[in-house]
Parts: sequence; C-alpha cells; structure tokens
Amino acid sequence: MSDTPREVDTEQEERGSGEMSLVDHLQELRKRLIVCVVVVLAASFACYYFATDLVHIITAPAGKLYYMNPAEAFFTYLKVSFFAGFLLSLPVVFYQLWAFVVPALTNQERQASLFLVPASLVLFFVGLAFSYFLVLPAAISFFIGFATEDLQPMFSIGQYLSFVISFMLPFGFVFELPLFIIVAAKLGVISSGFLAAKRKIVIVLAFVVGAVVSPTPDVFSQTMIAVPLMVLYEISVFIVRHVLRR
Repeated sequence: MSDTPREVDTEQEERGSGEMSLVDHLQELRKRLIVCVVVVLAASFACYYFATDLVHIITAPAGKLYYMNPAEAFFTYLKVSFFAGFLLSLPVVFYQLWAFVVPALTNQERQASLFLVPASLVLFFVGLAFSYFLVLPAAISFFIGFATEDLQPMFSIGQYLSFVISFMLPFGFVFELPLFIIVAAKLGVISSGFLAAKRKIVIVLAFVVGAVVSPTPDVFSQTMIAVPLMVLYEISVFIVRHVLRR
C-alpha cells in the first residue's frame, strides 16, 4: 500500500535538510557565519561609542587603574568594545546557529530547541551577572587585602581587563550545568538517585574544574567557581526529583 501524501510530507519534514547536498550545506553555513561576523563587528563598533562608560563599569570593583604603555589604553578600549559587542550579538549568533541546524531536526527536537536555546542564553548571562555583581568584587577585595604600607596594588588596565574576562566567562558556562542535567534526565540517561549517589564525586570534580578554568592558581578563585557549581548541581537534583519526578 502506497504512503499517503500526509505521511510523505511528514517523512520529508522529519528528514529536513537531509536532502541538501554538501555544497548547499557549506554555502548555507558560510552565509550564516558571515551574518554572525557582520553582526558582531557592527555591535562592537556601536559599543566603541560607549567604551568609556563600559570601561568605567568593568573597572568599578578595582577603582583607579593605570596603563603602562601609550597604546595599552587604546587597545583596552578596543577589547572592551569587542567583548561587549560579542555579548550583545549573542542572541543573533545563537539564532543563526539554531536556524542552520533546525531543518535537520524532527518536530519533537525542534520543539525542545525552542526552549533549550533561549534557556542556555539566559543562563549564560545570569552566570556573567552573578560573577560581576557577587564574585568579582569579593575576588578583587581578597587580592587587594594583601597590600601593606610597603606593597601597594597598582593594576594595569590591560592585565585587569584580561583577568576580568577570563574570570567572568567560566561562570557563564558553569551556569549551563542545570540545563545539561535536565536534558539528560528528560532523555532518561540519569535520574535523581544517580545524581545523589555521585554527589561526592561532583564535589571533587567541581574543584578540579575550578582549578582548570580559574584565571589564577589561588585556592580562593578556584573555590569561587567550585561552590556555585556545587550549588547548581544541588538545584538540578531538586528539579529532577521534584519537578521532573525522575
């Protein structure tokens, strides 16, 4: 018995872009990458207009800073503008990546992606905000606390900015942990019992991750990353057990 038109349409919809040739895929990817690059550059140029305000916001936890060579301040402004422009354009970048992948997804996977993509973006920015407003000031205060009458802190603007970026970005990725755990639980890969049984291992891994992604080798910075990671893990266990009931 031949397939009905509805069944054929469903099968074609499920296959999505599987009928596209490799050249078509590469051309599609090229167009979307160009859009991403153009948007990031445009956002960076726009942010350069507010570079002074952005530098003031980023350097607020540290107070007065210095630049050690004539070009350091200029390149710092460029770096701040690009970093802010990249963050500002992330929704467009995520959309372009999603639009490239979504034709190959099934209907169920498409519906799931409508939640997962925005949620991952929100969690990333929540992680950055958590780092900037809570963790970064504590870290700066901790390091400044080593100052004495004979040893005064004098931060270079370029080195300070590199420290802030490398300090904040890991929190954006760390805050994605609940999303990965929830997806794995929905797929039936893990359960709340499994997560609870691995709690001790997670504590050790949290400090290992903190040591790997921390911009400095001190225990304080590692702990500032490990503790939120463990808290997010416990939140994930609670959601899996009481919301998903897995």
